[in-house]
Amino acid sequence: MASSLTTASQSPAHEKTFLGHPIGLATLFMTEMWERFSYYGMRALLVLYLVSGGVDAATGSQGGGLGFKMGVATAIYSVYVAMVYLMAMPGGWFGDRVWGARKTVAIAGFVIMAGHVALALPGQLAFFGGLLLVAVGSGLLKANISTMVGHLYKGADDPRRDGGFTLFYIGINLGAFGAPFLIGTVGEVVNWHLGFLLAAIGMGLGLTVFLVFGRTLSPRSSIVPNPLSATERNGIIVKAVASFAIVAAFYGAVTAMGMFTINWALYPITIAGLIIPVVVLVRIKRDKDLSVPEQSKMTAYIWFFVAAAVFWMIYDQGGSTLSLFADSKTGGILGWTPSTTWYQSLNPLFVMALAPVFAWMWLWLARKNQEPNTIVKFAMGLVLVGASFFVFVVPMGMAGDGTKVSPMWLVSIYMIQTIAELCLSPVGLSVTTKMAPQKYASQMMGVWFLAVTAGDCTTGLLSLAGVDLNGTWIIGMQAALAAAAGLAVYMYRKKVQSLMGSVH
Repeated sequence: MASSLTTASQSPAHEKTFLGHPIGLATLFMTEMWERFSYYGMRALLVLYLVSGGVDAATGSQGGGLGFKMGVATAIYSVYVAMVYLMAMPGGWFGDRVWGARKTVAIAGFVIMAGHVALALPGQLAFFGGLLLVAVGSGLLKANISTMVGHLYKGADDPRRDGGFTLFYIGINLGAFGAPFLIGTVGEVVNWHLGFLLAAIGMGLGLTVFLVFGRTLSPRSSIVPNPLSATERNGIIVKAVASFAIVAAFYGAVTAMGMFTINWALYPITIAGLIIPVVVLVRIKRDKDLSVPEQSKMTAYIWFFVAAAVFWMIYDQGGSTLSLFADSKTGGILGWTPSTTWYQSLNPLFVMALAPVFAWMWLWLARKNQEPNTIVKFAMGLVLVGASFFVFVVPMGMAGDGTKVSPMWLVSIYMIQTIAELCLSPVGLSVTTKMAPQKYASQMMGVWFLAVTAGDCTTGLLSLAGVDLNGTWIIGMQAALAAAAGLAVYMYRKKVQSLMGSVH
């Protein structure tokens, strides 16, 4: 925050500003804050609604949910989160080649709002249709709104640029922090569908801000950088229609034979979420247009990608495995029992509190020539996220006989995971831009998000295979895997650094 305030003098005197930044940043800040409010509020309710009314619901919880078992609920949650990040890549493509960033974000807002409205309706068809719409819309928006922040500044050398992205990141976490208290509480205590409706209202507020104050945005955001030719457009339409027809015919036949279950949808998506990242990485790695140094950097990048997938496999269970544990096995403190959804506010709270500390710490260490390099930071993130699940084993063991454990166990786990995130996630974004081959410069951020897809789809596949992710042994196994991956990255750091060339 300080950096953004101290650069106010850099803006022209006649320019309207937001804390010293182009006024359009306020528009994007509010749009993203309300979009994240809707997304994280709905996500806080998701697994609780999925198990509500079934054998795995917490004692005394309201009914009215879908009554799935924990394993299926975890799989659905994991596949949904994976889809959000999977759709970021085609979302960026639409912004670059079809609608432009500004129009894509506007359309995405309407799609997300429609998805939340569908979730507010009873019935499985409306629910899963709503999830699909929210995933597609979130992917479209996520890939383009950050690009629009960059459009507000005059080139990469604008001294306000980093501070602007910092403010934008605060907006994300403000929305994520507040949502579980309002949407989560109303949905969990009053009515599930009313909670989902509040998420729709949140997205509606963000969309209203975006449309009403759109004049404050850069004209560059309305330009389609690389529009499709008529031939390309026709070819894509034909392929899309053919693919849709094949999928519709297949599922129509399965349904007609009375064979359709939720697994017929979950398995293909989960497997695709594991195959697509591999195919994309292999295609880039084998591209003959890449120079020798670019090939070498892509080999090093695969190390970071696999490490990130392991990290997100554990980290994203904060909204599924940890949430279900909080719902059924966590008690109160000093006579007060927090709402289960409130735990989802811990991560954004810790991010806002600790991110400035980490930024200062890395600069302080850099001045002393002691700042860990990218590889070491990745190793630290993996070991720490593994440590969070080693800690998780303790309360799981304590709750094995039905004992309710202290909420402070979950507070400590979420804090450790946030520290791990701050070691790995910002560094991963940075190293992705630094190591991207020139030919794929605009696509590599989508490739980074595919690591999230791969990690979440691994969790989903384990759940579908019948592995009890709420069991002590599997929690310990995941913790050991992350710690081992972190140690492997550290042990081979010199080899990876040599492949990275001049990138540090």
